[in-house]
Amino acid sequence: MSQRELKEAFVSNLNGTSLGEVSLGSVLAPLCLISRGLLLVLYYLGKGVLPFSWKIHLLMDFTILILPLVLSCTILSDFLSVVILSLVAINTSLLFHVYHRKKHSAGVPLQDVFKNFLQIKLETNRIPFVSVFRVLVNVKTAISILAVDFSVFPRRYAKAETYGTGVMDFGVGAYILANSLVCPEARRKEAYVSKISYVTKQLLSVWPLVLLGMARLISLKVTGYHEHVTEYGVHWNFFFTLAIVRVVASIVLALFPVNRSWVLALVIGGLYQATLEMTELKSFIIHNSDRMGGFLSANKEGVFSVIGYIAIYLAGVQVGLYVMQSRTLVKDWIKAICNLLLGSFGLFAILYVCQTFVDPVSRRMANLSFCVWTVAQSLFFLSCLGIADIVLVFSKSLANCTLISSSWNQIQNAKPETLSVEKRYKMEGFCLIQAVNRNQLLFFLLANVLTGFTNAIVDTVNCTDLYSVCVLLCYMFINCFIVFILHLKEITAKFW
Repeated sequence: MSQRELKEAFVSNLNGTSLGEVSLGSVLAPLCLISRGLLLVLYYLGKGVLPFSWKIHLLMDFTILILPLVLSCTILSDFLSVVILSLVAINTSLLFHVYHRKKHSAGVPLQDVFKNFLQIKLETNRIPFVSVFRVLVNVKTAISILAVDFSVFPRRYAKAETYGTGVMDFGVGAYILANSLVCPEARRKEAYVSKISYVTKQLLSVWPLVLLGMARLISLKVTGYHEHVTEYGVHWNFFFTLAIVRVVASIVLALFPVNRSWVLALVIGGLYQATLEMTELKSFIIHNSDRMGGFLSANKEGVFSVIGYIAIYLAGVQVGLYVMQSRTLVKDWIKAICNLLLGSFGLFAILYVCQTFVDPVSRRMANLSFCVWTVAQSLFFLSCLGIADIVLVFSKSLANCTLISSSWNQIQNAKPETLSVEKRYKMEGFCLIQAVNRNQLLFFLLANVLTGFTNAIVDTVNCTDLYSVCVLLCYMFINCFIVFILHLKEITAKFW
């Protein structure tokens, strides 16, 4: 067996993991965010000096936010629950210290502290946990696309062959939903232009994705790089899926009311599932191994799964519309986050019915169960990040500290000091999350290029666990370092 065949077999014929393990993994990143914020708040209470140098902030963010994500899907994957419980205990202890070292509200009963906290007004020009959601989906995707080629990455986390719920299966759907959360329709920006000009603009805007898809296709064929054909097909790849979904969804939303996009998602997902069940389409996608019957036969997974991804995108637009509603008070955001969490639980209940009576989750077909699972899991992850943001707001209000990047700030009644504004701006400029957020597509492209380069020079399948983790950490640090430097220089790599 050649090296290429060995690597293809290594990522094929897998069955995924449990729904519970995927959900448990979604709790880790929010806990890391809380740890980072609380440590900065405690340092501020002790020293009163922030920010650090950009090198320290980069190292700190990488160590607290990226390192745990790499370790959790490699050498610590079997101890994930222990890691999470440990972080919960650590964060609880840190929050306890913040409360007892608070600069304001001394002697005020805890009940009154919470009552005052609920009435705090937050900045309305941004929603930090939405940006963090998009960044972390990108980061986790970057880690997984290389880690899956190493034996230290659990096979249950990789994409399932036909049916199953692998961590990487969720990552694909979450990437689509992350884009839809902040699309022009979700932000109601399409209302200011005509429908025809808007759709035309969307058609033109996806040319970089088409170009990247073509570049990936050509590079794979020229270099003989290993391919998991049943993932998307012979010629198809995820860049093409992103482009088609964006364009088709824009056309659909130009014809139908945007605030009913959840109905469109349900109709499209339901009709697609009905077609799978009532025709030979399911058999054609799963069992027909003929790749020589034309473009459709060669790329059946990529072509037909687009339908399911469009449904996910439309559902994400509905979520985006809800999240982007104007809210100011902390209590209003807590209510919104609770509603997102309840929505997640409701969809998980629907998922149980779909898997029991209709069809199990299949990323390969992007069937109805996969769509429901993706939205349910995304809402859960988004809720966890929202809760983390609320915890950070609480700790910042106790310490009267506004110098924590990528989190909400309280609206001050008095005019903020110029020095404080400058420091906050500098903190955002030294933030790894903001760096990735500025150049998300570039970060994703860099990850793909470096994944190919790493596979070309490293025998990923036969590496020791320690060496594999070191390679993954170096790979992620290079990715992060490049976008961080661009962010420091205020460079946005967008030319379309």
